[in-house]
Amino acid sequence: MHKLIINISSLCNIETTDECIDRRSGAEMSVLPVLDNAWLLSENGIIHSFGKMADLPEIHADETIDATGKMVLPAWVDSHTHLVFAAPRDGEFTDRIKGLSYEEIARRGGGILNSARRLNAMDENELYEQSLARLHAVMATGTGAIEIKSGYGLCLEGELKMLRVIRRLKENAPIPVMASFLAAHAYPQEYKQNKEGYINLIINEMLPIVAGEGLADFMDAFCEEGFFGVPETDRLLEAAAKYGLRPKIHANQLHYSGGVQVGVKHNALSVDHLECVGEAEIESLKGSVTMPVLLPGAAFFLGMHYQPARKIIDAGLPVCLATDYNPGSCPSGNIPLMLTIACTQLRMTPEEAVNAVTINGAAALGLQHDLGTIKVGKKANLILTKPIPSLAYIPYDYGNNNIEWMVVG
Repeated sequence: MHKLIINISSLCNIETTDECIDRRSGAEMSVLPVLDNAWLLSENGIIHSFGKMADLPEIHADETIDATGKMVLPAWVDSHTHLVFAAPRDGEFTDRIKGLSYEEIARRGGGILNSARRLNAMDENELYEQSLARLHAVMATGTGAIEIKSGYGLCLEGELKMLRVIRRLKENAPIPVMASFLAAHAYPQEYKQNKEGYINLIINEMLPIVAGEGLADFMDAFCEEGFFGVPETDRLLEAAAKYGLRPKIHANQLHYSGGVQVGVKHNALSVDHLECVGEAEIESLKGSVTMPVLLPGAAFFLGMHYQPARKIIDAGLPVCLATDYNPGSCPSGNIPLMLTIACTQLRMTPEEAVNAVTINGAAALGLQHDLGTIKVGKKANLILTKPIPSLAYIPYDYGNNNIEWMVVG
């Protein structure tokens, strides 16, 4: 199947050399290579060739699309979500408006424990159907690859239920879906006074089954005060490494928790959240392969201070953006909205923000050789915009969806 797109106003984030970049860091993030008045040909879901319209050869395509006035970009890669959940937590939204903090709600049995109760009571097929509908909704805003975490089961059967649902999404979705095992999301109520017992349950009972059934690509833990500290996270990641599960961890959302350092120590693919980042965290990330992933939607929704994107980029590091789509702290999987928040609140340029959700998003999932840029040989997971005047118009026109359609595979 040959699909030809012609008269592309701007073909964005192209790669034209044989060497494949794996991320953009520091000042490189402000560079978004563009080819104006372009064409692109895909063959059986793979980018075959592209160039300027003036140099378009004779091509016999099965389908030709006229993109006059429109831009083509690599599809967004959302590297951090909790898309599989049973019910919203709108009641807690009201509690926060009335002055309760995220931590206070959690201590009262809300937050993650609230989601766990509802998930464990839900039929697996119903959970799958709800999750599939959410996946289609985020695809409609340009998401062409996604990571989804467990972590609302907090018991063996509940975690397995979530991971089985994620596996079904993998099997049936037209976009790549990656799974993270996050039983270390919170301590279930019955283990509040026996935290060691829950850690042993994860290490000795859950991990062997999850790994044995191939249900997860990554291991995650919420390394934070009041949740899983550095010693506990250290043990969990060491145990996961024995099964070949590379870490992607929650770090430094609420405090300077040491999560960044323990993530780097274990060669984590990414450390995510990072509202609390100082010189120690930046020095730890320098020279590492660990991707800093910022989740500005959660900071926005919780009314917290934003992640110091400028400090991280200006230190020469890469930055990735993701949604953190979840029922409690960011009930949105809309990446264009995250681009707006990143530009207006984190002071990122549109080019930096787009790099953060394309090539750097792919790198945060280990998919940078298949996705994230327009390069011959990569998957043709592409966004075609509506007619728009510039790249900056995508975050500028916030609240609106400027994605006309997607090509996936």
